[in-house]
Parts: sequence; C-alpha cells; structure tokens
Amino acid sequence: MARSDVLIVGAGPTGLVLALWLTRLGVSLRIIDSAACAGTTSRALAVQARTLELYRQLDLTARVLERGYRVPAVSLWVEGERRARLPFENIGGQLTAYPFLEIFPQDEHELLLIERLAAAGVRVERGCTLLDFTAAGDGVRARLQRTDGTQEQIEAKYIAGCDGARSRVRELIGTGFPGGTYRQLFYVADIRGQGPAFNGELNVDLDEADFLAVFPLAAVGRARLIGTVLEDPAGAGRALSFEDVSPRALRSLKLRVEQVHWFSTYHVHHRVTARFRHGRALLLGDAAHIHSPAGGQGMNTGIGDAINLAWKLAAVLAGSAPETLLDSYEAERMPFAERLVQTTDRVFSFATADGPIAELVRTRLAPLVLPRAVAFESVREFIFRTVSQIMINYRGRPLSEGSAGSVHGGDRLPWVNAGGADNYAPLSEPCWQIQVYGEGSASLRGFGDSHGLRVRAYAFTPQHEAAGLARGAMYLLRPDTYVALAAPRADPALLEGYFAVRGIAPGGAQ
Repeated sequence: MARSDVLIVGAGPTGLVLALWLTRLGVSLRIIDSAACAGTTSRALAVQARTLELYRQLDLTARVLERGYRVPAVSLWVEGERRARLPFENIGGQLTAYPFLEIFPQDEHELLLIERLAAAGVRVERGCTLLDFTAAGDGVRARLQRTDGTQEQIEAKYIAGCDGARSRVRELIGTGFPGGTYRQLFYVADIRGQGPAFNGELNVDLDEADFLAVFPLAAVGRARLIGTVLEDPAGAGRALSFEDVSPRALRSLKLRVEQVHWFSTYHVHHRVTARFRHGRALLLGDAAHIHSPAGGQGMNTGIGDAINLAWKLAAVLAGSAPETLLDSYEAERMPFAERLVQTTDRVFSFATADGPIAELVRTRLAPLVLPRAVAFESVREFIFRTVSQIMINYRGRPLSEGSAGSVHGGDRLPWVNAGGADNYAPLSEPCWQIQVYGEGSASLRGFGDSHGLRVRAYAFTPQHEAAGLARGAMYLLRPDTYVALAAPRADPALLEGYFAVRGIAPGGAQ
C-alpha cells in the first residue's frame, strides 16, 4: 500500500500552494483532483499584497508580477460619473513593497503553480476522486477512484481537504457548513470593449442593485466583468447568456461591449465550517469558508490558510514540534475567516440591497460621504491594509507573545526598506528567524547558532520607528514570517522560554 506524509485533496490554488510549501520543507505528499484537467476559466483575479509578500518564499512573486497586471487604483461610480478614487501607491507605498492590486487570472495562476510543482518532482493526479477515509493507527487510510473505475488504497499521516465548497473531506468528517446563499446569480464575462472604465483601474458601479465591477486585463481594451443578475430568466431551463445581463450598470459605467470572449454564471455562498481540524483531517480554502467576491479576498485567504498550515505540518512530521501545534491552525485562521465572511457579506449586501432607502444611500449619501472619508489618510490606509490583507494578525493566539513598540506577537512584521536594507529580504527562507533593531549581542547570536536560528541586526532608523518597531527590540519570526515573540530587549532567555513552553525545536522547522 502506497504511503505518504500528506494526502492533499483538491488542486486549486489552495491545494497547489500547500503542496509547494510542503515540498519545499521536505514533506512527502500526493495531490489529487477529480477534474481531468486544470481549469481553463477563472473567477478569482486579485492577488493581494500580502500574498505577494509570502510568495517570495518560493520565488513566485517576480513571475506573478511578470505575467499579471498591476492595478494602480479603484474608482467608484454613481450615476455615470466617477465619484471617488483610491490610488493604491499613494496609500500603501510605505507599508509594503507591493502597493497595488495584482490581476492574475486564476487559470493562469494555477498553471504557474503546477509548473513549479512539476519542477519539484510532484505531479497532480488528475481524474482521481476521494471515496472515503478512515483513521488508521497514526494516520489515515484513504480509498481513491480513478475515471476508469479502478480503485486504490493509500495511507497518509494527514489528509488536507482543499476540495472546494462541495468538499468531500468536510462531508466525511461531518463538520457542517452553516451559512447561506445569496439570492443573486453572479456572472463573469471576459470582454473586449471601449469606454472610460477601460482605464487600467478597477471600476465599481454603486448605482443599482445590479452589482458590477470592471477588472482590467493586461491587453488594451480587455476587461473582466463580475456582476449580478437580479432576475433569473433561465427559470424555464434556458441557460443564461450575456444578453440576459441588465444593461443598467453597463450604461452607468459607459461600457461599450464589442465582443464577449466567454461568459459564466454561478451562485455564491457565505459559510464557515464548524471546525478547521478534525483529528488528522484539515480543511482549507473554500472547503472551510466561502463568501462573496467583494474585495477579491477568497483565493488569497485560501492561500493564506495553506501557508499557515504548511510549516506546522512540516514541524510536526519532522518531530520538532508536538501535534498540538496543529491546533493553532484553526485558532488562527478560523476567527479571520469568520470576520471576513461577515465583512464581505455586509459590503455586498450594501452594494446590492433593493428598495428606495438602499438606493438613496448608494446614489446620494455614499457619493457625498465616500470622497470626504477617503480624503483622510487614516481612512485610506485602513482600506488598503484591510483589502491587501497586510492587517491580518494572530494576536492573543497560542503562538503569539509579547509586544515591542506598536508591534505585538502575532502581527505581520512591518516592512521597512531603509538605506537599501530591506527587512523582508531574509524572509525568503521559510524558517524561524530573529530580527533585532539595534545592536545584536554575542549571547543572542550564540543562542541562534546553537538552535539553528538566523539572527539579523538592523541599525535603527527613523523609518523603523515610523513603522512601529522599537529601538533595541527583538522580534522572533515564525517560518510564515509572522511575529511569534516581540520583546523590548534582545534576551536569549526569553527565546528559550518561548520554545520550551510550546515544545518547539526551531531548527527542525527549516
């Protein structure tokens, strides 16, 4: 019987990223998908700044930027006029090296991940379906079936359900998927056309309950439309086409559609499963949480799940951390998923609500309030931090401890490039690291050498202070680059205590 450390079910972006990180960390795995081939159309487009930061660990960022398109701003339209504009570069230029929204369609994204996985010696097993699995000693025994009807039993230490909203893994472990389904039918259309909304920016119409967002694509005159259809003319069984889309939002954005390259419809849910971990089974991405496309968060959140889990699985499998470390996956990712579903639900409900009061708020109050609100730097920064996902933190969770400056354990490390010294450059390796902003003592370096921890000291600058880092402070960074321990002084005893309490041997996570 075939054996591996991890069986990954589902080869969308979440499953592929999990496979890449685990392979990078020396974990043996198999990844299966019931589809005969990778997707050829896509709904997910946005790659957020936090994902680009984390992709540096696999040298993926440059390739995504090379193949995708950078969106410099988002514009909000009402009654045929642009009423508010948020320029990302002006807002996020001091917060991240990627102060923009990267457009990289999911189908192309998946192909890039598959290429990288194949280069690492791992192939996706297509046309392979999970029938069931059971606990078996210190792992699971899974039964697989291929399209020709043949079956195979395999054993794995863990099984990861990355198999989407209809997850077979979630069904088998019985964690449920409470929530609801939006009454609107969503559509995605890849079009060629003309008009002021073909300006290389993300344009969103607030006029009617017919939600519409226009995402620019790399080619001039090409765009991806994501919108809703209020009434379903396919009630008699006829499939929808682009002609069934309400022209109101198209007219409001002054879109002249010349050609529709492809068109697809789908329903969207807002749900979060009751558990992200059940014994040796773990749920990630759409198998664990699903929500409206507002803000372009879905795919990025699944990728974040994969990166959060990968180093923990690798550490447990290597024997350098207890199995209880895996409990922190649910403790960290589930609260974020629940907040995200609530937030996107409120935003989408506002954008699509029916009735005269809702229309008054969208078409009269919002155009007055939004331009005034985004005139404040703090508001613009909050919006960028939220949408880009650089605001995500794990404060108050089991792996998070201490504070120094305005940085707490569990925070994303503030990005600073001072005098050519980019404090994110060492983070390209997925391992435990220490950063000190001031002098690094010999005892600290000795601790790092004896425990397999890299120590990097930065001369303290005004840029570091502005970012919230403290002079002389020590920041212990997890393999996924979040701050594990923030301490006002560089004391090896604090590090010793941190690892001892949690039973982690940091050198083993490399």
